[in-house]
Amino acid sequence: MTDETTKTGPDATAADTSADFAQDAAETVDAAEPSQPDPVELLKAENGELRDRYLRLAAEMDNLRRRTERDVKDAKSYSVASFARDMLSVADNLRRTLDAIPADARDGADAGLKTLIEGVEMTERSMLSALERHGVRQLEPIGQKFDPNFHQAMFEVPNPEVPNNTVVQVVQAGFVIGDRVLRPAMVGVAKGGPKIVENAEQGANSPLDEKDA
Repeated sequence: MTDETTKTGPDATAADTSADFAQDAAETVDAAEPSQPDPVELLKAENGELRDRYLRLAAEMDNLRRRTERDVKDAKSYSVASFARDMLSVADNLRRTLDAIPADARDGADAGLKTLIEGVEMTERSMLSALERHGVRQLEPIGQKFDPNFHQAMFEVPNPEVPNNTVVQVVQAGFVIGDRVLRPAMVGVAKGGPKIVENAEQGANSPLDEKDA
């Protein structure tokens, strides 16, 4: 007869009940414990967030750099606007002086008067060249379609040979500085001619485009 005996009766039932209770309790504890997040996934999410923040910051810095460059360029381009506008009065006086000399007087002028006229013309050219070096350019509206952005109509000239609304005369020269109008050109426009055809082939460019061409 062996020392081990099989437990039966109330003791065996109590043991089985205790074992089942312990197993259920362990399963309940396991179910109650939350699952821990994967550290690798956490690092990936954090890396993605940091990358997005970096890209946004880089875009903001690039926009700031461009705005700063544009502001500096505008400041350099338009800082001489007030001075240039005052100098236009001097250029106007030089042009009026030359226009006031009749053609026959030019032809019959003596050496001294011719030298004086040439000196005034040279001074005018030098002044316009100096203004152009600082971004101030004179408009050339003759033959262009009237553009209220660059021209100021002073009168109409009946002329059936020229398309209607074409600039045919300049009373006072106009100037631009950069892309801005410093002073519109005072002009006379044709009236009574055929209507200007506007299409891709015959449409007139802007005064700025034609000046640059």
